[in-house]
Amino acid sequence: MSDRVPSQYRGEHHRSRPADGRAPPRGPGARHQLKTSAAYTLGHGARQVRLGPTAFWTIVGALVVMTAWSLGTASYFAFREDLLTRLISRQAQMQYGYEDRIADLRAQVDRLASRQLLDQEQYEQKLEQLVRRESLLESRAAALSGLPDQMATGSIRPTNRPPIAGDKPIPSLKPSPINDPIILTAPPDREARLELRAPPAGGSRTGGSGIAATLAHLQGSLDRVEASQQSMLNTLEENYDAKARHIRRVIGDLGLEVGKLPVGGAPRAVGGPFVPAKLTPENAAFERQLLRISAARGQVDRLTRALATVPVRKPVPGEIDTTSGFGMRVDPFLHIPAMHTGLDFRGEMGEPIRATAAGTVTHTGWSGGYGKMVEIDHGNGLSTRYGHLSSIDVEVGQTVRIGQVIGRLGSTGRSTGPHLHYETRVDGEAVDPQRFLRAGLRLGGVI
Repeated sequence: MSDRVPSQYRGEHHRSRPADGRAPPRGPGARHQLKTSAAYTLGHGARQVRLGPTAFWTIVGALVVMTAWSLGTASYFAFREDLLTRLISRQAQMQYGYEDRIADLRAQVDRLASRQLLDQEQYEQKLEQLVRRESLLESRAAALSGLPDQMATGSIRPTNRPPIAGDKPIPSLKPSPINDPIILTAPPDREARLELRAPPAGGSRTGGSGIAATLAHLQGSLDRVEASQQSMLNTLEENYDAKARHIRRVIGDLGLEVGKLPVGGAPRAVGGPFVPAKLTPENAAFERQLLRISAARGQVDRLTRALATVPVRKPVPGEIDTTSGFGMRVDPFLHIPAMHTGLDFRGEMGEPIRATAAGTVTHTGWSGGYGKMVEIDHGNGLSTRYGHLSSIDVEVGQTVRIGQVIGRLGSTGRSTGPHLHYETRVDGEAVDPQRFLRAGLRLGGVI
C-alpha cells in the first residue's frame, strides 16, 4: 500500500506496515497481530491522524446527530408559524367544546328549575282554586242552613206527617267542607302545603306525585260536598213543587178555585231598599235555584194560609164517633125519610167544640131545630154550622182562628142525646162534610 494520502480528509481501513519497514508477518500466528494493529487514518497532506474504531464511530454518530438536529431546527423554524396556528386552533376548539358543554349543562339546569317552578305554580294555582271553591261551598252551606225548613246542620227538619206523593228523602248536608278530613294551610314562601288530620292509606308520600294525589283527594272531597248540596237543592225544589201540586189538586177536588180563596194571617213584614243582585258565574246556577226554591216555598206558604179558611179539620178532638151521616135518613122523631144536612158526632156533655177553619162568626144563639148554634163564615162562599151546643163562647162579628173553642157540646134543640150537629155549606148549600174531612186527611202532611 502506498504511503500517499489524498488531499482531503478521509478514513481508510488498512493493515499498517510495521514501523521498521518490514513486511507484515504471515501465517497463522500473525492474524492476531494484524487485527490489533487495524485503525482508521485521517490525513491531509503530510499530516495524518490515526483513530481507533470506537473513536471513529463516535465521531460519525456525533456528526449524524448534529446533522439531524440541524435539520430539525431548520424545519422547526421553517414551519413554526403553522404549528403554532394549528396548536392554537386546536386549543380554541377544545375550549369552545368545553364552553358549549357547560352551556348545555346550564340550559338543562335552567329547564329543570323552570319545570319545577312551573309545577309549583300549577300546584299553587290548583290550591288557590280549591280554597276559593271551599269558601264558595261554605257560603252555600250558610245559605242552605238559613232556609226556614232547615235545622242547624243543614238538613230538613223532620216532621211526623205522612209522606206526600212525589216527596223525596232530603239528604243531610255538611255545613262546610271543613268537616272533611282535609284542611288547607295557606302556602308561605311559594310553598304549597297540605295538612291531613288522618294520613291516607298506604303511608304518606312526598314529592310532586304526593302533592298531586293530595290535591286530587281534596278535589274529590269538595266534589262530594257540592254534589250533596246540589242533591239537597233538587230535593227541596221537587218537594215544594210536589206540595203545591198536591194542595191545588185537593182544593180542586173540593170544587174550589185556588185563586178565590182568601189568604189568611197577617201580611208578611218584609221590606228594605232595592239592591240589584250580582251573581258570580260559578255561583249563578246555585243562586237561581235558591230563588226558585224560595218562590216555590212562598207559593206553598200562600196555599197553606189559604187552607186555613177551608174547613178540612175535625171539630172535636180525638176519635170521631159518627152517629148519623150526610144525606137521606129516617127522621129520629117522625120515623119518616128526611134529609140530614150534616154529620152527627156523639160526645160527652160539655166537651169543647173547635172551629174547623179561620173565619168570622155570623150567628150565635138559638136557631130552631139546631138549638144553640154557631155559624162561621170562612169566605169564598164557605161556611160551617155547629148545632145542639150546651153553651156558646164566641160573639157575632168575632174573628176566630183554626182550632179555637167556640162552644160546648150539648143536646139542645131537636136532639135525642149529647152530640154535635156539624154542617159544611158552599154558597149557602149544604154539602157532605166528609169531603172536606177526607181532604184534611190527605193534607195531613201539609196542614
